[in-house]
Amino acid sequence: MRTFEYTIQDELGIHARPAGKLAKTAKALDSEITITKGGKTVGAAKLMALMGLGVKCGDTITVSITGGNEEASEKTMKEFLEGNL
Repeated sequence: MRTFEYTIQDELGIHARPAGKLAKTAKALDSEITITKGGKTVGAAKLMALMGLGVKCGDTITVSITGGNEEASEKTMKEFLEGNL
């Protein structure tokens, strides 16, 4: 299991468009990806669950990667977050 934290830079937080892209990216990976904010954890491949976290600009999320090629999945998720959120 690999874990890292990321602070959201997008002024709108995780809203519909980036949440959809995030879910699509997570589904394409061979690892299970979860996002945690404020004690609530959801699967990153679940669009509505992601939006339900209510992540705003400046919030720090924890991304956990389990199974599959964890190192490659972590790299992909970091690149996605830095480029989109």
